[in-house]
Amino acid sequence: MAAEIHSRPQTARPVLLNKIEGHSDAVNAAVLIPKEDGVITVSEDRTIRVWLKRDSGQYWPSIYHTVSSPCSCMSYHHDSRRIFIGQDNGAVVEFLISEDFNKMNHVKTYPAHQNRVSDMVFSLESEWVVSTGHDKSVSWMCTQSGSMLGRHYFTAWASCLQYDQETQHAFVGDHSGQITLLKLERQTYSTITTLKGHEGSVGALWWDPVQRLLFSGASDHSVIMWDIGGRKGRTLLLQGHHERVQALRYLQLTRQLVSCSADGGMAVWNMDTQREEAPQWLDSDSCQKCEQPFFWNIKQMWDTKTLGLRQHHCRKCGKAVCGKCSSKRSTFPIMGFEFPVRVCDACFETIKEEDRTPLATFHEGKHNIAHMDMDPSRGLMVTCGSDRIVKIWDMTQVVGCSLATGFSPR
Repeated sequence: MAAEIHSRPQTARPVLLNKIEGHSDAVNAAVLIPKEDGVITVSEDRTIRVWLKRDSGQYWPSIYHTVSSPCSCMSYHHDSRRIFIGQDNGAVVEFLISEDFNKMNHVKTYPAHQNRVSDMVFSLESEWVVSTGHDKSVSWMCTQSGSMLGRHYFTAWASCLQYDQETQHAFVGDHSGQITLLKLERQTYSTITTLKGHEGSVGALWWDPVQRLLFSGASDHSVIMWDIGGRKGRTLLLQGHHERVQALRYLQLTRQLVSCSADGGMAVWNMDTQREEAPQWLDSDSCQKCEQPFFWNIKQMWDTKTLGLRQHHCRKCGKAVCGKCSSKRSTFPIMGFEFPVRVCDACFETIKEEDRTPLATFHEGKHNIAHMDMDPSRGLMVTCGSDRIVKIWDMTQVVGCSLATGFSPR
């Protein structure tokens, strides 16, 4: 069922501690059980499994429960041992896990959506389960009565969700690349704002209620930090992945962001440093350096008897430039560019060698990562994906040893 990995390299990188195998289809979510050597997984193979570490060092299932439809996501509340499972048929199923993690009893089934449930959050304070689905909606249901309290529809699939317990605000990412902020109340809601910045579907969100920062990852390979608490519209772009970003976790104590992508890439971003916003790209009919016309500027092309050029943009200043005036490439981590990007020749000359010092580290998970969970108090991370394998990592070399012991899980 599981293989124990004994080698512990000395370089600063994630250390693979265990691999859990046994699922017959993609593992859509895996969470670490706080204060236990255990993992809960849900899969397309319609199973919910609780894996506990045995004396041999291997993980074996202490609970193996099959449901009627593929499991797409889950929300686990450790203090109450209540677990909510989102399914492909649109239902959310609640179970209660026994204290010894050897038994699981059905509590309720909620008719939350008409199509696949994509994400959900359980709030013990309000006794709500908030969920998003491929029926293009977010719904919130009362876990005491089992009744629907409200629903809001979007123009695209709702793909991911975060929820602020204190203010009852929900952040919903969708397949159009937008993030909608809603204020949820019993029987009603209000739309606060829509955040636009991604050029692809939003695949992951993480909300930090302490600093009031929202992080989003998308299929455009980028991560954006939205400073919600600052109320000034400040955003930071982080580019270092080569595939769609599907999992995020912000470590509040060490001010680090961990992001994972579909190709197995893991990034650890230093957010405890001065960063600059990337500029907005400017529009122009001609190069803002040499003034040569772009190919759609027919009038200037005719007047000057020249061929039009293709438009590019300098990532440092945002100006519209031609290829000749932007022939250089450079990293610029202070703006979030951890790999070489196009900059105009003038900006290239202003970038000093110390400006290229990386502000993130990159690692290889060596499997598709669709979901990730972390226990900062122990420095552990679990990843899972379409290869049916669950991996448990020691992250203390990468994110530091002084991790939060009072971390509040999602």
